[in-house]
Order: sequence, then C-alpha cells, then structure tokens
Amino acid sequence: MRQDTDLFKTILVPVDFSPCSEEAFRVACQLARMCGAAVLVLHVIDTNTLAAFHRLGLLAVPSDAAPQRRRLRHHARLNVRELLESNAAANVKIERRIVEGVPFSEIAKVARIGNIDLVVIGGYGGRVGSVDKIFFGSTAEKVVRTAGCPVLTVPLPVSVPRRGASR
Repeated sequence: MRQDTDLFKTILVPVDFSPCSEEAFRVACQLARMCGAAVLVLHVIDTNTLAAFHRLGLLAVPSDAAPQRRRLRHHARLNVRELLESNAAANVKIERRIVEGVPFSEIAKVARIGNIDLVVIGGYGGRVGSVDKIFFGSTAEKVVRTAGCPVLTVPLPVSVPRRGASR
C-alpha cells in the first residue's frame, strides 16, 4: 500500500551496521514506500576512533592510516551493498554516501544541507555501554539535538513470545 504524501521526500538513515541501525534501515525503507520518499543511506567512518586506536597502538604506525581508511571504506561499501540488496530495500529509491568524520556531526551536516525531511536512526549502535556514551551521550541523542529536522529513533525490536508459547 503506497500513499504519496508531501510529508517526507528524502529520508536520511545513518548506519553503523549494528543490528539497531539495520532495524532503522528497515523502518526507513518501509516509511519511504509509504510516503513515496527516497532514502539516503549514510555511513560515517569515525575518525576520532581511528585516531584513538593509533594513540593506543592498536593500529600499526600512523603511516598505515591511509591503507586503513581504504580498508574501512571498502568494508563500508560491501556492508551498504548488502543492505541495498536486502528485502527491506525492495522498491525504494536509495542513494548511498560514505564520509569520514565525527558521526553525529557528519549526520547533522548532511541533514541540514541535504534537503532531508526526516532522519531515521538506531537508538544505539555498535558501542553500547562505552565510556563515550556515559560522558558524552549517544550519537542518536546528539543528532536529535542538532539535525534541524524531525528525527525518529528506532530501538531493536523486543522479541515478544507468541501466544500459547510456554515460558
């Protein structure tokens, strides 16, 4: 059932390939089909995390930074392609973009300058429970405050036991 409305024309869905962001992608595609909207899938390669890994010695020498970024871009393209080939993406016009930077900042920038009508974002991503979140808030919370357009946060669905199923 497709209903064309002018409510949303372009929906931004940032993905970090966590289960929560995959659920947000599914919801964004469903909304896009209902509204006749296009979807922009955005993945941000977190340069702060890369820098921290270099400082901690978790990645080799700084001269390995460019090859590491290329590998991260390659993996991001593969993961985005997987999303685009999923059943959730059927019959939806989708554009993809991979950028580097601070995730909430890049998401807000794209939302503000990209004529985005709605951001659909996972309620939490790959770094659940990190010290970052405790002190600085989640990416989703920061996007809600800075995007300049409506933001829908999507939690992971809770598994609901079927009726009559034993507990």
